[in-house]
This record gives sequence, C-alpha cells and structure tokens, in this order.
Amino acid sequence: MTQPILRIATACLHDEQGRILLVRKRGTHYFMLPGGKAEADETALMTVRRELHEELALQLDDADLQWLGHFQAPAANEPGHWVEAQVFIGKLTQTPRVQAEIEETGWLELDAPEALRLAPLLREKILPVLSERATTAH
Repeated sequence: MTQPILRIATACLHDEQGRILLVRKRGTHYFMLPGGKAEADETALMTVRRELHEELALQLDDADLQWLGHFQAPAANEPGHWVEAQVFIGKLTQTPRVQAEIEETGWLELDAPEALRLAPLLREKILPVLSERATTAH
C-alpha cells in the first residue's frame, strides 16, 4: 500500500546574510520553507507566488524565482503522508509579514541547521543541495 502524497510548491528565500527564511504553521512543531498546495489549474510557480503572498505578504514576480529542484520526503505535520515538492530559490527583497496559518518565521543559517527543528524535506533533501551550491559558489 502506498502512502498519500501531498504535492506542494515552496520557496527557498535568502537574505543579504545568506540566511534562509523559514515558517512554522500554527499548531505545528517543524520549521519549513514557505509555500503550499496548488489550487486547480495552477502551475508550481503560480502556487508558490500565491502562497508567499497569502502567508507572508510577499509580492514576487516569476523572474524573482528560479527552479531549484523536485524533492520528496515524509511529511512533517501529516503522519503517514509524503510531500512531493517543486522548490524555487530567490533573494528576499521585502520584509515578510506573518499572516494566514503561519505562527512564526525563523532564519536558517546553513552552517547551523541544528538550531531549529526542521521538516524532513528541508533537513534531508533540500539542505544538502543548498550546502553543495554554497560550496561550489566559493
């Protein structure tokens, strides 16, 4: 029997110091990248832009986000489910404002990922890619 899959689109937004913006949804324990599930007839890019606006009052254009990759991992907040994520990366040029189902934001420093309780998708799949990119950029 296969586990249910949640298809999502998320954004890895970094600030001037290279920190990654994270969110924790109300009633949950794990920090994750902002984003969410697609609505009918939305592309992944449309989904992530809508979610960033709804959750954090961020207005991003398509050109502000580049595709990072497609990743799968156990869902952090829905036991027995997996997430399948289209992940985008971009520079954060606006101040996020917590709204909708977001409880709080946090900042992830790539050299100290253990400082926060991270969702499996971020910890196991996305962080290794970001760390590799940071290493090859230097």
